[in-house]
Amino acid sequence: MTQAGKAKRVTTHVLQEMKAAGENIAMLTAYDYSLARLVDHAGIDVILVGDSASNVMAGHETTLPITLDQMIYHASSVVRGVERALVVVDLPFGTYQGNSKEALGSAIRIMKESGAHAVKLEGGKEVIESIGRILTAGIPVMGHLGLTPQSIYKFGTYVVRAKEEAEAERLRSDALLLEEAGCFAIVLEKIPAELAAAVAASVRIPVIGIGAGGSVDGQVLVLHDMLGINTEFHPRFLRRYADLHEAITGAVGRYIEDVRSGDFPNKDEQY
Repeated sequence: MTQAGKAKRVTTHVLQEMKAAGENIAMLTAYDYSLARLVDHAGIDVILVGDSASNVMAGHETTLPITLDQMIYHASSVVRGVERALVVVDLPFGTYQGNSKEALGSAIRIMKESGAHAVKLEGGKEVIESIGRILTAGIPVMGHLGLTPQSIYKFGTYVVRAKEEAEAERLRSDALLLEEAGCFAIVLEKIPAELAAAVAASVRIPVIGIGAGGSVDGQVLVLHDMLGINTEFHPRFLRRYADLHEAITGAVGRYIEDVRSGDFPNKDEQY
């Protein structure tokens, strides 16, 4: 296990070095202090404070309802628990689309109020102006192409994106645009593995996949999915590394039994 306090701080430059060296980047989401501290201590490279907090923390059906204030709250909690990882925060829906001045203001608020290290936003050509404006303030930007959950009502489904050549070509073009604009990395979500591999080979910046195969520069998963806390989500790309749903419900059940039976607390557990 990596001792976070003794390890080198991960920066955007470190991620670039990892790509150049062929070292895969490990990225997970986190939304609170306690889990962020554990994930960081384990040696994760990047923590994404994702707008998926809308789903896993607040119970919404989509990522759309979460607000900028709520994202700043989650990001602030995560940053306080992190010593090593690069912390990237999603710009939530409605805070950057179609208005580059608002995009800059949103990104500045996240950086100033949470202490995070970078922001992430979804889209290609249609958000290039916003990306450029954010970068002028010295704020690192991570892009996101493929399945973009903030556009779920436009897509109408969570199926694999860019299977048809026209959409695949747009994605390849958008990836190059994001690199040219100055993004330090790109997330590719739920696209054919062959296309993702081609994109990763065509750009100099790291490409992080989620449901995009193994021939990219790193992987990201939602923490609550990979730990088995959320058991309703079963995409092909998800590998569960624990069954915390069973562990937690079992522990709570035993606690309830002990309280009701009078076994807890015993004489050694009181003053």
